Amino acid sequence: MGHENITEFILLGLFSDEDVKAACFVLFVLCYIAILLGNLLILLTIRDSRLREQPMYFFLSYLSFMDVCFTSTVAPKLITDLLAQQKTISYNGCMAQMFYAHFFGATEIFILVAMAYDRYAAICRPLHYMVIMSRQVCYVLVMASILGAFTHSIMQVLIIIELPFCGPNQIDHYFCDVFPLLKLACMDTSLLVIVIITTTGVLSILTFVALVISYIIILSTLRTYSSHGCRKALSTCGSHITVVFMFFLPLIFTYVPMADSVSNDKVFALFYTMIAPMFNPLIYTLRNTDMKNAMRKMWCRDARFEGK
Repeated sequence: MGHENITEFILLGLFSDEDVKAACFVLFVLCYIAILLGNLLILLTIRDSRLREQPMYFFLSYLSFMDVCFTSTVAPKLITDLLAQQKTISYNGCMAQMFYAHFFGATEIFILVAMAYDRYAAICRPLHYMVIMSRQVCYVLVMASILGAFTHSIMQVLIIIELPFCGPNQIDHYFCDVFPLLKLACMDTSLLVIVIITTTGVLSILTFVALVISYIIILSTLRTYSSHGCRKALSTCGSHITVVFMFFLPLIFTYVPMADSVSNDKVFALFYTMIAPMFNPLIYTLRNTDMKNAMRKMWCRDARFEGK
């Protein structure tokens, strides 16, 4: 354990220009509010409607919850640091932020896999769907996602806490992540970089490829459906595929570095920490008739109550 010399880190953040910081402060505050409200709206709609009985919406409510948790590990600090003079984070705070960011992020990835499996079962095995995706199976998949994410995150933390930090303490990022921290260690970390790329990077690529293949199978099965059934299933799958691409591509670029480019990492990280979680609610609600109908019913019912 070699962090005795360092008790805190300095986050260099996204920008150094003061005017850009002020503009981004407003922008990110609005983004964060949109993420909270959008995902809260999805959670309430699913909870208050018949949709919660369907596995797809059961997973979607967990995905929305994880979106909020994931963004909340990074956004508040990113936003306050834009105005702060000293952007410090304690050693323990840094480890905690890294653990939670990886934990909630990885849980999201596994839930996206569960959602793809659910769509596969619904479209390719419709007669056995209720058996394949029973409520028990749904709970098992969510628990497995949480367990898998916990294992992944604890491994990242165990790697970092063993590193000696004795010199520079400036992290060239806006939150604590593995690669920027490895750069600060007082030892040769090239082997660890390879280990992390092979675990996180390869896992991201394999998951992404598996998801794309599963949706290709689903889309090829859809060709045999009637035009109405096909349109409905296409809009659902279309929204899932959009979310998968928005989340995974920046993630892969971050964890499979083509070159030694942390500055690009910050931009890519912005995609999966702020931009994708903000668009998820929009994608799932605007392209989804069931969600739109459920929301309409919920608002109309509330309006009726208020009218009385």
